[in-house]
Amino acid sequence: MDGEEAAAQSVLFSQVHFAIVQSQSLASSDAEALTRLLLDNGAKEHTVAGPNGRIALTEITHIISATSDFVEYDDATDALKSVVRPEWVSASVAKGRLANPRSYSPDPRLFFSGLVLCCADIPEGDKDAIMGGVLATGGLYSSSVTKMVTHIVALSMDHEKCQTVVKKGLKCKVVLPHWFDDCLRIGKRLDENPYTLPNPDVTRLKPGDPIQETRRIDMQGASSTQPSELPKVLDSNEVATRRVDVLNGKKVMLANDLNIGSHLRGTIEELINSSGGTVTSTVSRADMLICHYRESSDYRTASRARKEVGNLAWFYYLITYNSWISPMKRLLYYPVSRNGIPGFDTFRISVSNYNGEARVYLENLAIAAGGAFTKTMKEDNTHLITAHQYSEKCEAAREWNINMVNHLWLEESYAKWQIQTLSNPRYTYFPPRTNLSEIVGRTQIDRHAVEKYFLTPSTVEESEGSGAQRLNAKVLRLHDQDSGPLGSTQDLVPDRTRPSDGTPTAPRSRQMSGLVRTPATTRIVIDGKENNTPSSASSRGAKDRAAAKLHDQAADIALYEKEKKRIGGVIFGGRRKTSEDAVSNGSRKRSNSKDEGVAQEEHGRDKKRTKTNKLPPPAMRLLLTGYKIWEKNGKREAEDKSRLRDLGILVTQDPTHCTHLASPSIVRTKKFVCALARAPMVISTEFVDDCLAKDELREPEDYILDDLAGEQRMGFKLSEAVKRAKDHPGQLLRGMPIYCTESVKGGFDVYKSIIEANGGKCVLYKGRAGSNAASRAGGEDDDVDVMDTGEPEYLYLISGNTPTEKALWPKFRQSVQGTGKLPRIVYTDWLLNSALRQELHWEESYELKEDAVGNDE
Repeated sequence: MDGEEAAAQSVLFSQVHFAIVQSQSLASSDAEALTRLLLDNGAKEHTVAGPNGRIALTEITHIISATSDFVEYDDATDALKSVVRPEWVSASVAKGRLANPRSYSPDPRLFFSGLVLCCADIPEGDKDAIMGGVLATGGLYSSSVTKMVTHIVALSMDHEKCQTVVKKGLKCKVVLPHWFDDCLRIGKRLDENPYTLPNPDVTRLKPGDPIQETRRIDMQGASSTQPSELPKVLDSNEVATRRVDVLNGKKVMLANDLNIGSHLRGTIEELINSSGGTVTSTVSRADMLICHYRESSDYRTASRARKEVGNLAWFYYLITYNSWISPMKRLLYYPVSRNGIPGFDTFRISVSNYNGEARVYLENLAIAAGGAFTKTMKEDNTHLITAHQYSEKCEAAREWNINMVNHLWLEESYAKWQIQTLSNPRYTYFPPRTNLSEIVGRTQIDRHAVEKYFLTPSTVEESEGSGAQRLNAKVLRLHDQDSGPLGSTQDLVPDRTRPSDGTPTAPRSRQMSGLVRTPATTRIVIDGKENNTPSSASSRGAKDRAAAKLHDQAADIALYEKEKKRIGGVIFGGRRKTSEDAVSNGSRKRSNSKDEGVAQEEHGRDKKRTKTNKLPPPAMRLLLTGYKIWEKNGKREAEDKSRLRDLGILVTQDPTHCTHLASPSIVRTKKFVCALARAPMVISTEFVDDCLAKDELREPEDYILDDLAGEQRMGFKLSEAVKRAKDHPGQLLRGMPIYCTESVKGGFDVYKSIIEANGGKCVLYKGRAGSNAASRAGGEDDDVDVMDTGEPEYLYLISGNTPTEKALWPKFRQSVQGTGKLPRIVYTDWLLNSALRQELHWEESYELKEDAVGNDE
């Protein structure tokens, strides 16, 4: 048996041809131990010439590296070679079979790579979701607690798996499921400490408690594209004594756009030579190009040849740490553009809660992207980039309606060279008790975006020819992509498209005449004859057929060119002309479809159905409020919603897009009040009960909500309110800025939703100096037609009657002076009753008086 095991182990890596990349994370002694282990188990080694020599990708199957920072990484992934961390070797030996390379990838996008998860006392649904997310991002799952497990997800330490960790002293962390959720929402691996049991900060501390600052020492040297001085290690005599071989065998070119003096250039050239490299003045001979801008011809030539292109900051890093890193690994290690991201010049950006090198990095990144950076924030700022939501600037941003985002929005806009939409929740999410500065600088340059915006012929004119000549070249490139290499080309096809016998052919468009080259015959060696001369009898016909074929494809080529400019790129297979995507350029502004929420709600079920069993569009979109049966019974709620959907009733949570509103009575809930603004049919929840009981779609007209007691108590008729809402759906407060205090009873967000559902604009009021209500009194809606009734106009502040809120009243009244309007400080009842009635209703009891201060109602 021992002989069989030894034989099996000796062939474990028999199909593995490997190369090991040494780095700071993988010392030479560890690399030698890995090599012996692989060779002992049947692998074949392919040595690398020197610490930074090239790896022959055609000869290997696996590259073992602790990081993705080596020259051939992009080429290796493009060639589908397995790049794995050293742990892959020991894991394969332990299992007796080759482990999954994806779970041991150094790719930073697989941020859970190396994580082995085990679940304890969490619900099955949450367990499946966490497992799926971890596996998709490079992690592994174990059903039992073993020495390989790195993380146990649990709600408390009482579970037996958690007790096993404590008793055996296993080196694994027990974390709340919130950690996985926040990591997946952000798309980066966060620090586990705030989520670690038994005393996690996310449950122990209050949201407003101070969050610990994070110092990023690894950002030194990566915060600027133009370092003002050499790193300190280079200023000492250590350069002469220590061995630096990071550029061994490399030919380096220094571009003219670096704008450095002769003395500094001489110093840099000396550093290159002392590091094993040589300086060249020709880009075609260079292995590396050091430049500052992306618009030079040297940059395009080197980039297209897949040579390493970086700036001085990148070069200084290589020399300082004697370690290789890709210039695309850090955003400011790569050359910048002279013009910035299109549209970014309209942005004024400020930064909060980032410190040290991380703050300097974000300041320089905002400028490199083309925006304007301001150290202090004012009302004309457009964006605040913050690591968490607690600071004076964050409070001002909420009050002034300034976009508040994390650094990922700026980094990914720069990396993809396109402004990213703020509707992406990754950019506006701030995990509790986490300072996002801990993950700043982990975004890499998008190589495909660079190729698209800086290296494609459409962005750089390759020739000086006319527009017709450029179109001719583009047609040839497209044809070559479809048909493959055709060898040499013949002369231009003449405008005459008729054969010699006079037979007419399809007429050619004037735009395409004289623009198409005829493909030549491919050079195929037949029967040992290299010069295979084609028959002269068919050459003319082949030429004409090729020209006619390209002419017939002219419309498709034009459509292809149009599609390339479309947001989202080319959709292979084409779009129907009747597709909803075929919108005019003027109306491509991104907007939320009314059915967007519906699509998300139906996704969980529809993806499981076949096309032949696809559910029809819902007959009604129902919003439920005050429905007690589903409270604390999630399983029944899910089952009932599924049954209702089968009957044609889609239960939605969006009050602005529902067609029917079901409630047991008239209630002042957020859902009820917001939905009423869109004039839905208001029915009783008995409708839902009867539909489920009889398993059929009942007539909603038979269940119109009749709540006389509620109408008498609130002083309005529901039917009249719905009728008024139909006359002005969602426009009751159109053009009205309404101010609201932060600590108002019920919460600011509730009243903001009600105001916006009725067409108004809700502004958080904190009485901050420089916040002028007069500047917002008209604002964006100055063009709204307002009937002149002869009555004074008012600016409303919705407030409670606590001492804190009372202190804001004099400031609000003062800020309204000179606007031609009068201030009104009101209870929340004014807004709720007006929204329920669907008319601006006033009673003296709504107004807050100075003597009303006390405990809020």
